Amino acid sequence: MSEDPVPIKAIHHVELWVGNAKQSAYYYRKAFGFSQIAYSGLETGNRDCTSYVLEQGSVKLVLTTPLHSRNGIGDHIKKHGDGVYDIAFHVDDADACFEEAVKRGAQIAMTPHDLTDLNGVVRRAAIKTYGNTIHSFISTNNYTGHFLPTFEPRIYNENPIGLRFIDHIVGNVDVGQMNDWADFYSEVLGFTNIIHFTDKDISTKYSALMSKVMESENGRIKFP
Repeated sequence: MSEDPVPIKAIHHVELWVGNAKQSAYYYRKAFGFSQIAYSGLETGNRDCTSYVLEQGSVKLVLTTPLHSRNGIGDHIKKHGDGVYDIAFHVDDADACFEEAVKRGAQIAMTPHDLTDLNGVVRRAAIKTYGNTIHSFISTNNYTGHFLPTFEPRIYNENPIGLRFIDHIVGNVDVGQMNDWADFYSEVLGFTNIIHFTDKDISTKYSALMSKVMESENGRIKFP
């Protein structure tokens, strides 16, 4: 490994588990100018869930709805409402990143495995983070497809509004757990705390928050 213990190139995609993926995809297309680039569902042989992949600039969103009650997606939606499930990382070596993260204390969400179709092979693994959220490690070195295996190209172009990339993603954790999760990103993934806000920095008459902003080694990912 290099000085960066878990080399992450960028955010590959953000997957949201939602009650109605088709309606949600329409909303993001028409309101925010995302174009649909891929689809997975019954028509593509996926009998577990339906997913729409949206893209604008370097931002990719995956909107997923369950097709039955046996895969946990419905329980997640009942507990959280529509929400983020996977903040997936694009990496060169999914196995090495996963093994290093687990060695440093990460809990396993998904062991390394291959996703395959006629366009090649994607290597994927995942670790748990706060709440019921995970981080996938995705390596696409041997894949030439549109997005990921089981997804087929379904192109619906929209007029973009100018979104270029994800600036940051905020993780809201329980009171007293902020330092623990900041330490997690530092010790497990090699992130650095670049700024710290106290409740005196961010407050109103009725509310306040504290925040530590964690940044990846290459500066492309920021998690307050």
